[in-house]
Amino acid sequence: MYAVSLADTPYRFGGNSPDNGFDCSGFVDHVFHHSLGVTLPRTSHELSRIGTAVNKNHLRPGDLVFFNTQQSSYSHVGIYMGEDKFVHAPKSGSQIRVEKMNATYWLSRYNGARRIRA
Repeated sequence: MYAVSLADTPYRFGGNSPDNGFDCSGFVDHVFHHSLGVTLPRTSHELSRIGTAVNKNHLRPGDLVFFNTQQSSYSHVGIYMGEDKFVHAPKSGSQIRVEKMNATYWLSRYNGARRIRA
């Protein structure tokens, strides 16, 4: 998966390139544009309004998963990979990485998922 090949790219607020770093929505947009030729909205809130809602039990690799990480719904987004894992650009001082959705932190902040058709 192309998204995983970007692991260790640093987080950068407003970032949207592998050369300069990514924030969460810049990362998602870059991956979708590079992999599918699809340009997505720029913020996680805008991303949460496109595509089709997906029940957590029906997630497929490539679905967008959303979390409340800043006391605001849909303030964070990542890409579901399967096997209860997702890849994302977490926060300042971190790099793109894969995490388990069933970790306590993510479980308590999960907001939903969307499927984007290419």
